[in-house]
Parts: sequence; C-alpha cells; structure tokens
Amino acid sequence: MPSEGRCWETLQALRSSDKGRLCYHRDWLLRGEDVLEECMSLPKLSSYSGWVVDHVLSHTQESPPSSETSASSRATSALDQPSCAPRPPVRTPAFSSSSSATPDGAEGKHESQHTESMVLQSSRGIKVEGCIRMYELVHRMRGTEGLRQWQEEQERKVRALSEMASEQLKRFDERKELKHHKEFQDLREVMEKSSREALGHQEKLKAEHRHRAKILNLKLREAEQQRLKQAEQERLRKEEGQVRLRSLYALQEEVLHLNQQLDASEQRRDGPKPDLSAFRTRGNQLCGLVSGIIRATSENGFPTAEDQAVAERALQEMRDLLTGLQQEIARACEDKRRQDEEAAQEKQQESKMQQGPEVPRETPAPSQGPGGKQNEDLQVKVQDSTMQWYQQLQDASSQCVLAFEELTNSKDSQAKKIKMDLQKAATIPVSQISTIAGSKLKEVFDKIHSLLSGKPVQCGGRSVSVTLNPQGLDFVQYKLAEKFVKQGEEEVASHHEAAFPIAVVASGIWELHPRVGDLILAHLHRKCPYSVPFYPAFKEGMALEDYQRMLGYQVKDSKVEQQDNFLKRMSGMIRLYAAIIQLQWPYGSRQEIHPHGLNHGWRWLAQILNMEPLSDVTATLLFDFLEVCGNALMKQYQVQFWKMILLIKEDYFPRIEAVTSSGQMGSFIRLKQFLEKCLQRKEIPVPKGFLTSSFWRS
Repeated sequence: MPSEGRCWETLQALRSSDKGRLCYHRDWLLRGEDVLEECMSLPKLSSYSGWVVDHVLSHTQESPPSSETSASSRATSALDQPSCAPRPPVRTPAFSSSSSATPDGAEGKHESQHTESMVLQSSRGIKVEGCIRMYELVHRMRGTEGLRQWQEEQERKVRALSEMASEQLKRFDERKELKHHKEFQDLREVMEKSSREALGHQEKLKAEHRHRAKILNLKLREAEQQRLKQAEQERLRKEEGQVRLRSLYALQEEVLHLNQQLDASEQRRDGPKPDLSAFRTRGNQLCGLVSGIIRATSENGFPTAEDQAVAERALQEMRDLLTGLQQEIARACEDKRRQDEEAAQEKQQESKMQQGPEVPRETPAPSQGPGGKQNEDLQVKVQDSTMQWYQQLQDASSQCVLAFEELTNSKDSQAKKIKMDLQKAATIPVSQISTIAGSKLKEVFDKIHSLLSGKPVQCGGRSVSVTLNPQGLDFVQYKLAEKFVKQGEEEVASHHEAAFPIAVVASGIWELHPRVGDLILAHLHRKCPYSVPFYPAFKEGMALEDYQRMLGYQVKDSKVEQQDNFLKRMSGMIRLYAAIIQLQWPYGSRQEIHPHGLNHGWRWLAQILNMEPLSDVTATLLFDFLEVCGNALMKQYQVQFWKMILLIKEDYFPRIEAVTSSGQMGSFIRLKQFLEKCLQRKEIPVPKGFLTSSFWRS
C-alpha cells in the first residue's frame, strides 16, 4: 500500500537522522549507568536490530520489493507467534562498524550505503520489535502492578489473620484467666466455708468437751472421794479381817496341836487303857469344824466376828477335852493303882489259901461292817491295807515319771518334737470323747489302743508312734491317764452325762493296758484323796497351803480356791470313778473280768461310812457316787445294799448333820431327799446319760 511505503520511508529517514542514530537501552536504570553517558556516546542501533536484519531483512531481500503485503503479513504472523519470539541477538559487527567513522572515504562511503540500505529494509521489523517491546513493557508493568497488588492483598490478609489470631489468643487467654480466677474464687469460697464450718464445729466440740470435762471432773472427784472412802473402809475391813484370819490360823494351829496332844497322850500311856474314843472323836469333830470355818472364810474373803467366836469356843472345848482326857487318864491310873493293890492283896490271900490260877477276862471285839450295826465311834484314819495300796499306786506313778524324765528334759529339737506329737496323739482323742454316737466312740478307742500298741497313728497330718523314742510308751501312758482324770475334773464336773462315754473308753483301755488303769487311779487319788477314801492329817510343822493342797484344794498365789469350785471338781472325779467301776467296753471279750469293778465301789462306800464325816464334802461325794453307781450296786448286792442305805439314813445322817454348819446344809439336804425318795420307791433310778444298747447301735 502507498501509505505503508511512506511509513517505511519515514522510519528510514528518522533512522538516518541524528536522533535515529542515538543508542537506547531499556535497562539502563537497572545497570545503574549515568543517564548523560548515553547522550555523550555515539548513537547505536538496538541489539535487536541485528536479529531483525538477520531474520526480517533477509526474507525481504529474497522476495520482490513490491510484495509489501506479503512482507507485512509475514511480519504480522511473526508477531502473532509467541513461540517464535526472538532471543536478543548478539550485536553484529556491521552495526558496530556503522557507529564508528573511518577516515577512509571510499570504503566508508560504501559501507554506509550498505548499512543504510539494511536499515531502510528492516523498518517493518523495527516497528514490530517496538510493538513487542511496548507490549512486554505494558505486560511487565501490569504483571508488576498485579503482583504488587496481590502482595499487598496477601500482606493485608496475613496482617488481618495475624491480628485476628492475636485477638483470639488474647480472648482465649482472657477466658482462661477468667476461668482460673473463677475456679480460684470458688475454691477459696469453699475453703473459707469449710474453714468456717470446721471452726464452728471445733468451737462446738470445744464447748461440748468443756461441758463433758466439767461433768467428768465432777464425777471423777465424786468417784475419787467414793473410792477413797471405800478404800479406807476396805483397808479397815482387811485389817480387821487379817487380824481375825491370823487369829483363826492361830486358833486352828492350837486346836490341831491340842488334837495331836490327845493322840500322843493316848499313844504314850503305858498304864491302864480306858475308852478314850469319845475324846478323840470330839477332837476330830472340832478340828473339822475349825477347818470348815477357814474354808468358808477363804470363799468370803475374811472371817466374821461370829466365825472367830465359834473358833474360840471350839478351842476352849478342845482345851476342856484335853483337860478331861488328862483327868480321865489320872482317874484310870488311880483306879489301876487301886486295882493293883487289891490284886496284890488277893494274890496274897490266894497264895495263902493255895487256890487255882486266875481266869482271864474276855474283851468283845467291835463289829465293823457295812451291813451290821456300827460302833458308837468311827475311824479317822484309813485302813492300813488301803493305805498300802494307795502308796503303791503313787510309787508306780513316780517310777513312770522317772522313766521318761530324759525325754521330758531333753534339749534336742527332734526329741521335743516327738514329745509334743506323742502328747497330742494321747490327749486329743480323749478330748474328743463326749456324748457322741457309739461308732465315733469306737474310732477314738481304736486310735488310743493303736497308739499304746506301738502302731503308727495320724496326728496333725503326721504319723506318730511310741516306737519313735524308747521312753515314748511310758510318756504316753502317763499323759493319757492324766488326761482321763482331767476330763473328769473339768468336763464331767460341768456336764454329768459325759462321765459315761469317757468312763467306758477308760475301762476298755484299762482292760487291755492295765498299767494305764493304775496310773488313772494314782492321778485320781492325788487330785481327789476322798476317792481312796483318805483324809490327810495335818502334821506338825507343815505349811497350811501344803495341807490344803493335800486335801485337794487348788492354791494359786497363796489364794485357796472357793469351796463351790472345789466341790464341783471333786464331784466330777467321783462321778467318773463311779462310772468306770460299773462299765465295761462292749466290743471286748465278755469273759474278761472288769479290772476294777463294783466290788471296789462297795469297798469305797463301806470304808467312807466307817470314817468320820467331813462338813460339806462327805454329803456331796455320797450323793454323786450313789446317783451314778447306786443302781448298779442295788442290782449287784440287793438286800445288803438296802441295809447300807438304812444305815446311812439312821446312823450316818446325824453324824453329817452334827459337823455341818447352817450355811453348808445344801449338799446334806440334797443327799437326804435323794435317799428318802429311793427308800420310798424301793429303787435307785438309772443315772441320766447312761449308755444303753441304742447308743451303740447309732
């Protein structure tokens, strides 16, 4: 087009002008060069001009000059293809040489013409490149502005988010602090409330404590005054009681001494022997009376003035008895002397008359027997044969103790263990005996029999046998007998029915092992001398506590047990003895004779009726013995037994009543009522708890 041609001409003219030859750099500000430096230097074409010349002008030279439209279209297409965007070419030597003038005229003129033709030919490319540069600048400016705006927007958002987060953190911290303040405030209020309540409760408790302390102080003061008053009264009572008790002991000692003088006076006299049994009997009764007062005193604590008066009267009567005895002996001596003188005179006369020898007088022997009529005076001491039997049993018991003394005193741990196991094996089965069925009783009997026979038995999960130690059998026999008697002393005393199962096992063991039976009797006689029967005598120089132990009392810390407890223990042992003599082990041989049968019970009853009764003791033992063994004795001795019962009622009851004080009549009344009821019914009832055939079938 003509217009386009003119544009190119114009551009060529501008380029050929002085201003067109100026060198422009778009990035001069970035390089930091001085602005005026470019103005002072020679004008240059852009570095992109070479690229335009190489790519644009070369194509225009090849094509006809007239085809400006095709060139324009190619330039336009080149502008429309971003993928073919030219890289800034390196500045060519043609352009650089054009900026410098050479003195050589022809050669420079030729080169200048060639350069001008090249610049004129690339005016279209320069226009395109200027548009490109303008577009890049605008695009860069837009991008820079957009980036700046985006950065500012992001910075604003970041600042907003940061401020919002900071505010939220502040609010969170404020809420947390507020919550902590509220919790602390609530906790402080609770603590203050609790503290106020605790203080109030403490004040209330203090007030109550002061009130109670005041009341307690008053009560303690009153109690202390009362205690002091009672202590003073008790002290005075004890002092008076001690004085009376010492006086009673002195009276008893003097009474016993006078009684010994009575016996000594009777034994020492070598002259005539008058009948002094009445003095001896009364002396024994007075000794028993004083002893009964002291026993009753030990229960009540201290004697009363009445007890002391009774003891003083007994002492005075004993003195009178001794005086009367001496007078009786003096009269007997005087009578003897007179009789001797008369006899001497008669002999002289007879010698003169030469008469025959003198005829001796016969002295009737007193009859002693449970069935016959008894003499006026009874014995105090046991028969010699019974005493010898008693002593033999005690000697056998002592020898048995000496036999296992080494086992008892051994320090060896193994020996101690064996001793403990043997003791358990011997005593535990006896403790298990009660009113159990017959089958269980047989198991206990078999276990004891196996142990005594040397067979091993189980005890506490271990096997035990007497063969573990040479002295084991003696130790087991002694401990077994001791346990049987202790069961009578404790179990039978509390439960009378238990006497029969314990007795039948003891009888069966006695039958198979006689030494155990002898040891049972030895233990029984030692703890209950009335089972002999034997009344130990007070010997001169003997301590009162030792004498009380000989009588069967338990003395601990110089205190004698109460009379009720003493009678309860004696009753249990007599009941066990009465059950043993009438029972025989049912599973043994029926042809075997009982080793200690009813004949020994008959002997015991006869001997105790031939002895002076003791206050409270004799009546208790007679009742227990007859209640347990009376039915068996009635069936065995029949008429003779009833004669003995009549003898007890008619002759022995008055003697018991004579030595029994008014406060100890309970046992006497119980015995009297029992015998009167039996005489009325003419039958002794079967004792409660007696082992019948149904017991063994169960």
